[in-house]
Amino acid sequence: MSQVIQREEKEHAPNNWAVTAVLGLTFLTAITVVPWYGFTHGYSAWDWTFFGIFLVLNGIGIGSGYHRLWSHRTYDAHPALKWLLAVMGGMSLQNSIIVWSARHRIHHRDVDDNDKDPYSIGRGFWFAHIGWMLRNYKSGEVDYSVVRDLQKDPVAAWQHRWYWTLVWTTNAAVPVFLGWLTGDIIGMFLLAGVARLVVNHHVTFFINSLAHMWGKQPYSDENTARDQHFLALITYGEGYHNYHHQFQTDYRCGIRWWHLDINKWFISTCALLGLVRNRKRAPQFKVLRARLHMEFKAARKKLEQAGDSAGWKEQFEREYAQFIATIKQWQQLQMERVQQGKQKLAERFEIETALLATHYRELEFSLKMQRKRLALLLAQVM
Repeated sequence: MSQVIQREEKEHAPNNWAVTAVLGLTFLTAITVVPWYGFTHGYSAWDWTFFGIFLVLNGIGIGSGYHRLWSHRTYDAHPALKWLLAVMGGMSLQNSIIVWSARHRIHHRDVDDNDKDPYSIGRGFWFAHIGWMLRNYKSGEVDYSVVRDLQKDPVAAWQHRWYWTLVWTTNAAVPVFLGWLTGDIIGMFLLAGVARLVVNHHVTFFINSLAHMWGKQPYSDENTARDQHFLALITYGEGYHNYHHQFQTDYRCGIRWWHLDINKWFISTCALLGLVRNRKRAPQFKVLRARLHMEFKAARKKLEQAGDSAGWKEQFEREYAQFIATIKQWQQLQMERVQQGKQKLAERFEIETALLATHYRELEFSLKMQRKRLALLLAQVM
């Protein structure tokens, strides 16, 4: 039935010829003219240098700027940094901050809903990766009501107003000027202009497609988002998508120090330089709770498959009951924290804050220990 509905919508959804032409022509040029020119004329070190610089800056402009700063407001940025991110993000030719963020917020709100999610993976890899842009689908219409805060942002509003001027300047005029300076206008335009643009496009598009198909779901299986280390490497950290969908207000996607999250490192470096403040993090307890919930879910399936010859299910249920009890204690602490915020006496507030902080640490430690006991239990069963 859903396939019939999708076919009917496709028949009625008009082609978006402008987007189709841009994506199609740049891709064809990248796979034909760019390699031909390389074999026949060669690319200079300057061509490759600016290809790499622009590629990384565009990835940061989209990931640290469009995505984590404007779409999710995970940190506050100095105006100078906002201008840089707006320019480099605009150079990526993925629409303005306001339009990009509007669709992305709808994606999070209605993820996997084929009728509302602009790039729902439920409609297939091709649709989620690029197909949703080639036709004017109803699900892709821009709802400006979800980005009223960005319309008041002077940098985002300026970029939206002058978007196409910015696109032509950064993608055509800048590469041509750099080519003139370095003595190879065509080579610079093809490599640092066209090839860089195509690579950046599809790296970003992989988040909409592969990151909802390939990888693990350590924090939630309520949607299709997944974590994948290799995908994180080529997408500047955006590949830790299961975590991001569960904790979208966290400025990090890769939360471990060794996670390949270039955007996290960029934002943290800017914080050291005084260009970023108020970085948001998901509470450690909530992260542990989500992970342990998924581990209990997986453990229950394994125990059901293994049978009950050694009475492991009783031990499992005791561990799960303790998990639920720990969560209830944490929720009670949250209520006490709200009550505490209403206290008028500063001295009492400080004492109770210290006690609550101690309780939070104890509960976090309890969850960590329970993860270890659960792993040992499963090792014995299997």
